[in-house]
Amino acid sequence: MAIYTISFVTFALDLAKRSGDAQQAASAVAVPAAPVGSSGGTLRKGAGGGSTIVLDRADTVTGGADVPGASGGRRASKFERVATSLLVLGLLVHVASVVMRGVAAGRVPWANMFEFSLTGTAIIVGVYLVVKLFVDISYLGAYVTGLNLILLAIGTVNYYVAVSPLQPALQSAWLVIHVLVAILGTGFFAIAAGLSVAQLIQTKREQAKLANLRFMDTLPAADRLEDLAYRVALVGFVLWTFTLIAGAVWAERAWGRYWGWDTKEVWTFIIWVLYAGYIHARATRGWRGARSSWLSIIGFAAVMFNFSIVNVFFKGLHAYSGL
Repeated sequence: MAIYTISFVTFALDLAKRSGDAQQAASAVAVPAAPVGSSGGTLRKGAGGGSTIVLDRADTVTGGADVPGASGGRRASKFERVATSLLVLGLLVHVASVVMRGVAAGRVPWANMFEFSLTGTAIIVGVYLVVKLFVDISYLGAYVTGLNLILLAIGTVNYYVAVSPLQPALQSAWLVIHVLVAILGTGFFAIAAGLSVAQLIQTKREQAKLANLRFMDTLPAADRLEDLAYRVALVGFVLWTFTLIAGAVWAERAWGRYWGWDTKEVWTFIIWVLYAGYIHARATRGWRGARSSWLSIIGFAAVMFNFSIVNVFFKGLHAYSGL
């Protein structure tokens, strides 16, 4: 958590630097040079009394990867490089703690709330770094590290338990498959929610309703952020669909029925319906902009509600997950 904290602060400094760079670039573009030829320039007096043409080319914001305002064409700042390196270091330490917990327990380390928090937060960071290899989403660094710190703190302070034997219902290979895929799906949903929040802010800026937050000038345009959020959420939805099916199979093995309207089962299905509605509405009904973003955010809020409130306060056959 200490390493993640330093990484979070450094990512925040990178956002501040983005604001400064965007402001400087906007100021440079706002002062036009007198055009000379095709390149532009100014006419200055030479030392011998003659005139000398000096070409002045203003630095423009290379907004990025795909469209103006994206970040792919921007060179990573020193803060971003340091923050990403610290995030990788933090993940290595994090994964080591997950492995040691598993070794101590003699099983996979996600059989209770603490272990799920420990493994789930590592997966979120891992998903962020993997997606970042293909698409520049470095602007989500502060969001990912901040979310990670909050979830780790809650899991460590409120849910820590010593290693204990598995309950009979959990002594199954489905514990490895079902829960791991659910954690992976949660990681993708977390990244999609972050992109959706960024899209909402970017939309307000494009509508000239927000004059501050200049670092948003270095992010992709709102429609590009929406497309990225959709694609990431689609991967999470596929994983969550498998989670729902695997859970039903496991329930039949453990309790002799595929579906019993247990609280946890119901909320898992609600999450699936929310994301199915989000994907269907955007793909076939043409829902774009804020409406699709809010569906993505509400879906992830339901995932967090399922993980926290349902596991802890609702009674049912999955009550052991709150231990």
